[in-house]
Amino acid sequence: MNSVPKSERKHIVFIGKRNVGKSTLVNAFIGQDLCIVSDVAGTTTDPVKKSMELLPYGPIVLVDTAGIDDVGELGKKRINKTIKAITTADFAIVVLDARERLSPEEFELFKYLQKISIPYIIAVNKIEYGVNPLLLSEIKWLDAIHFEISCAENVGIDVLKTKVIRALPGDSAPPLIGDLVSQGDVVVLVVPIDLGAPKGRLILPQVQTIRESLDEDTIVVVAKDKELRSVLYALKNPPDLVVTDSQAVMRVAADVPESVKLTTFSILMARHKGDLPTFVRGLKAVDALQDGDNVLIAEACSHHAQQDDIGRVKIPRWLRLHTKKDINFDINSGGDFPEDLSKYKLIIHCGGCMLTRQSMQARIKQATLMEIPIVNYGVLISHMHGAIPRALEPFDEVNNLWKRD
Repeated sequence: MNSVPKSERKHIVFIGKRNVGKSTLVNAFIGQDLCIVSDVAGTTTDPVKKSMELLPYGPIVLVDTAGIDDVGELGKKRINKTIKAITTADFAIVVLDARERLSPEEFELFKYLQKISIPYIIAVNKIEYGVNPLLLSEIKWLDAIHFEISCAENVGIDVLKTKVIRALPGDSAPPLIGDLVSQGDVVVLVVPIDLGAPKGRLILPQVQTIRESLDEDTIVVVAKDKELRSVLYALKNPPDLVVTDSQAVMRVAADVPESVKLTTFSILMARHKGDLPTFVRGLKAVDALQDGDNVLIAEACSHHAQQDDIGRVKIPRWLRLHTKKDINFDINSGGDFPEDLSKYKLIIHCGGCMLTRQSMQARIKQATLMEIPIVNYGVLISHMHGAIPRALEPFDEVNNLWKRD
């Protein structure tokens, strides 16, 4: 509760060829020997993550990666993991060897960074051996910011950290609830306690919504769905906003007056981490599904599937009942999308609470480029339970989009 989740931290990825000093630079950033370093090329095989406070910026995650010039079949797999780490990062530090010119792999790396619009800084390491003037000319041609450092002699590290702090992108994510409430508002959060609820704690979106509401100086009331009527009766005036779990949305909607704005934690998360307009457009594909169509259910993290699991059991059951079609479902849990998405008519994604916004945006972009509609659990559940458009009413732009389309 006292630490910022990794999904809410900016991710800084260290990338470059093997043996250029990526792991050593990560250790220098942290001030401890987290990453194994060696003169043997290819020591780092899988991405290594470390959370830290980069003062005065704030909480971040540093990601050490395998070399982009790795070789062999295993090397290809390591490079793929490095590419994934780059794609989901917020910022990159490209580490170069001061003695060498840019390699073809490094030129391709810079092209890729520009293509996916990831901001980066170049760290020219090992300057204790001298700096190749041809390398500096190539960097100048790239029109990229670079700093000359020596991890071995601890030269330039503090300057590099200062520049990284200044270059890190600000928080562009929409708030969860901060722009929907004002000081003194009463917000009722409906939190069902069922088999899917983690014992002894609340799920992350619920905790984040409580905290953000308190930050806005609102009055927060938390109740189970069974106690909602008593809560509403006890309040002197109707609440300004009610937020509920998606699976209880219709029970809650029946108790909440039409004049009170209502939405779900999943819809808040869809806006905060994903792209709510894109998800709402994805609902149009739901009602167009036909017998034999393939649907991908994508979960960001692996978890033990329970008897009535939301992704594996409930959503497929509800969707078949809603569409009255015989639909085929594939479950993809705890990893990337399948390499071939072409067979799918729809992607149904979890709330993404354990993903960074950058990671979620990358997945949405991948689906969009393949022209495959995508929607998240909460938006879809609200639609199948008849809670759309009411659950969209707090969001004028998206509500208008739904009515217009």
